[in-house]
Amino acid sequence: MRKGIATISFLCLGLALFAVACYAQQDKSKRPSPPAQATLELGAGKSVTVDYSSPRAKGRKIYGDVVPLGKVWRTGANEATTFVTTADITVGGSAVSPGSYTIFTIPDKDKWTLIISKKTGEWGTDYPGASSDLARVDMKVSSLPTPVENFTISFEKSATGGTMSIDWESTRASVAIGKK
Repeated sequence: MRKGIATISFLCLGLALFAVACYAQQDKSKRPSPPAQATLELGAGKSVTVDYSSPRAKGRKIYGDVVPLGKVWRTGANEATTFVTTADITVGGSAVSPGSYTIFTIPDKDKWTLIISKKTGEWGTDYPGASSDLARVDMKVSSLPTPVENFTISFEKSATGGTMSIDWESTRASVAIGKK
């Protein structure tokens, strides 16, 4: 009898965990910071893709409050922001081989630093440390003409590759991406 109750309890627990996992997977689009993606097509089937979660400003002061200045930031929300390239590229002049990476930034008023980390799979806030950095590159900072409510990462294609921009509040941070 006890064995039967234990089996039923175990099955119910397993079913409940399965249901929670399924709900979490299908409900990402309804999060306050929904998933988003940006892709830069480099030609010949090669590309750079960034997957991130897009938080909303909701009337808050972003830089210097929600996002601290001078400290490593997860660059988005929820899971870590991924940076995947299928080509040999340069990011801000630093060589990046094909592969999967995690990106972080260090925002500041006049200059941002983009961190490309070799470590992947961590939660967004878990910066693995400088020993896992592939590269740290400077990003150009400029003011946007109108405030941006939704945190956005985008690419603008050029003849030599493109530019990756991070827009939120009234700030744009950008970096050149080149084909090798």
